[in-house]
Amino acid sequence: MKDNIHEFEDLQSEDLQSEDLQSFEESAVDELESGDLESLEDVEEAKEDSVKSNFKKPNAYVVNSFKNSIFPILLIDQNFVIVYANEACQKLFSGFFKLEGNHFYSIFGKSFGEQSLREIRETVLEGRNGHSWKGMARMKSRDIETVLTKVFVFPSVINNEKPHEFVVLFDNVTEENKTLLRSVFLSLLEASKLKDNDTGKHISRVNYYSCRLAKELYHKKGFEKVDVDFIDDIGFLASMHDVGKVGTPDDILNKEGPLSNWEWSIMQEHTKNGAFILSTYPNPMAKEIAISHHEKWDGSGYPFQLAGDMIPLSAKIVSIADVYDALRMRRSYKPAYDHKTTIDKMMGEKATHFDPTLLEIFYSINKDFDDIYIRNEDK
Repeated sequence: MKDNIHEFEDLQSEDLQSEDLQSFEESAVDELESGDLESLEDVEEAKEDSVKSNFKKPNAYVVNSFKNSIFPILLIDQNFVIVYANEACQKLFSGFFKLEGNHFYSIFGKSFGEQSLREIRETVLEGRNGHSWKGMARMKSRDIETVLTKVFVFPSVINNEKPHEFVVLFDNVTEENKTLLRSVFLSLLEASKLKDNDTGKHISRVNYYSCRLAKELYHKKGFEKVDVDFIDDIGFLASMHDVGKVGTPDDILNKEGPLSNWEWSIMQEHTKNGAFILSTYPNPMAKEIAISHHEKWDGSGYPFQLAGDMIPLSAKIVSIADVYDALRMRRSYKPAYDHKTTIDKMMGEKATHFDPTLLEIFYSINKDFDDIYIRNEDK
């Protein structure tokens, strides 16, 4: 791979020809397939230095055509250098990338994936499908919610000559995709609510509690996996924690008084049922919460007696939220506890039921939990 770097640097003293770039890109992709990621990153750095010396001005007519467009577009030349990005594109990727003057692969490599990048290269250099390509890209950053876009690549000028400049048009479908996906699973949630009619606003409050606790973990040492997407996802998926109760017999689910041993064993199956129902949700967090939110720190929970950090973080967060709300609510088998009594009971189960670190963080913001309960109390 070091030879590849030197070979690429040698190209800097000449015009960067498309056949040379193609050979280089193919070599780089071969290294990616072999798993030499660190070397590939070194090559990308060398590539960025090279493209700056080969930057060419975009076609002025094309720039004027797309300048005020509501569609995010950028222009790339045949060497895959980004020569222009309109205002809509700059806004879409604000916080993610600096676009103009950089190499398309260096900026969007992780967003498209290896196969898509290979197809785009073949489209531009070999003219496959009339020099046109369409696909998807996913941009992710810890501090910005993931952006999902449809992507279209096509020549900026249509004529009989080999194109030297290409339009890359992005169609942001993030909210559309999220709304469609969540609406389907909300239907399942509504079905489960018909079965368990004693929950009131419980599931909504669990969402709010879980989101609040996740926000508190954001940027705390040891919780690096909690990013903007994690907070947004748990704020929706926490409500799905008991969706598996749709498969629990009504006479057990709504029984007044304590359950017998065999009834309790059937009740516990709602965790596995929920994981099965949510197994098609693209984010594994949904399944993790459903199957593990009744596990306990000391390994005495169910269904698999997981202990400590074997329990997914999302499930540990929802466990705190779920128990807090359950204690605050009146049920057929228990009275409603006030906020102070609830906090005292939960702190008494530190390092037994709950992750001790998480519980301490929960305790530091426990007033917010009380506020959430009061604002969303069942009438």
